[in-house]
Amino acid sequence: MHGALLVAGTTSDAGKSALVAGICRWLARRGVKVAPFKAQNMSNNSVVTPDGGEIGRAQAMQAHACGLAPSVAFNPVLLKPGSDRSSQVVVLGQAQGVVSALSYYERKAALLEVVTGTLADLRSRFDVVVCEGAGSPAEINLRASDIANMGLAQAADLPVVVVGDIDRGGVLAHLFGTLAVLDPADQRRIAGFVINKFRGDPALLAPGLDQLAALTGRPTLGVVPWAEGLWLDAEDSLSAVGDAVLGRPGPPHGSQWLRVAVVRLPRISNATDAEALACEPGVAVRYVTEPSRLLDADLVVLPGSKSTVADLAWLRRTGLADAVVAHARAGRPVLGICGGYQMLGRSIADPHGVEGGSAHGLGLLDLEIEFDPAKHLATPSGTAWGEPVTGYEIHHGRVVRSGDPGLIGAEGTDRGVVLGTHWHGLLENDGFRRALLRRVAAQAGRDGFEVAPGTSFADVRTAQLDLLGDLVEAHLDTRSLEHVINHGAPSDLPIVASSLAGSP
Repeated sequence: MHGALLVAGTTSDAGKSALVAGICRWLARRGVKVAPFKAQNMSNNSVVTPDGGEIGRAQAMQAHACGLAPSVAFNPVLLKPGSDRSSQVVVLGQAQGVVSALSYYERKAALLEVVTGTLADLRSRFDVVVCEGAGSPAEINLRASDIANMGLAQAADLPVVVVGDIDRGGVLAHLFGTLAVLDPADQRRIAGFVINKFRGDPALLAPGLDQLAALTGRPTLGVVPWAEGLWLDAEDSLSAVGDAVLGRPGPPHGSQWLRVAVVRLPRISNATDAEALACEPGVAVRYVTEPSRLLDADLVVLPGSKSTVADLAWLRRTGLADAVVAHARAGRPVLGICGGYQMLGRSIADPHGVEGGSAHGLGLLDLEIEFDPAKHLATPSGTAWGEPVTGYEIHHGRVVRSGDPGLIGAEGTDRGVVLGTHWHGLLENDGFRRALLRRVAAQAGRDGFEVAPGTSFADVRTAQLDLLGDLVEAHLDTRSLEHVINHGAPSDLPIVASSLAGSP
């Protein structure tokens, strides 16, 4: 088997990341040497790769599905929004300044060369490369400068499958419309459709799929059912809008639940840090956006932020800052991670204008932070509370003074009730996570809570990747999919006429 495929979506969060991971897992289990690729990602959920760069977390998850370590080659361009109008641009794993929508538009020609060169190198080293689009190819206002959807498909000669989320409603119109607004050259690359998150009797959907095929000349290659157990490693925290429970909490191992409130900051980054807690039986993890949600929480988590100073100001405007301070002063635990850790200190200095201003922290830790222009990336290891731990660091802020005991050697802070660390992924270490939960339960007076002895976060993640592979194998026309990967889109596909698409 040899070739490549681009999975595009009718919308953001249509299921592109999950479908790519599922296809990668299906191929890897068959012994195919496969790699993922996303030319341009926009996300504040990222990881540090063993080769020393930063990529979107979804591509790291897809790499694991392939049995590979994450690499900067899998996501050569990453945009990390810092505000509604600007983003930090990361190229081949390294930050290269901040761009506006207009200035980024002007850089895209050069970035297309980076993207196509990186993809060509991957294709020379792997049997199959499964590419993920960005947003939707129907964003025709951006087509002229596109490097992630049809622009990539044309430049790299890729067949395209379009996935739509039926749970949102109107999926048949979304699929038809996505095809119809494209120009004829782009339409010829669309080989078929996939419908995601279907619930109900497939027989009721079948007439619609027949009509879609008659209208477009393209088959639906599969209908993927809703899978309740899929929730780890979401591309963004979009799936947890407002106050929402994270994951699918299992019943408690003991007689009491432990309740965790994760503050959903406006520019939250690496929101997935709390997912490991949600894997534990009897631990209910909820994203919160207003102060009353902290009243019954046993543990409050302040997660990472792409705009620490701005999000700290938001905490104060909403009353959440006062609620977090009151929670800690009542002897109930608080954990800060990366930007959240920095917020817990006395001060944040910004002498180089990294975030446009300094700020007073919440004062719960004896900690002073200063932003450096250069971003710090690392994949450290160490020992915390007698447990071996690993993690990864992505931050501009550095500790210039700390008067509190360290959490992992000298790194981080352990002040008893209030804890903090720059390490993302720390909670994925099973021994440390169990020790943290025992401490939280004791501090919160949850005597009936018992930590389940056998939860393995790595095993939970592997099971989810296998489930994605199972869904692809069971519900997609894998023979037709394999043909598209090997041979491209059929040459005789019809053009759907519209006033926008023009004529063949």
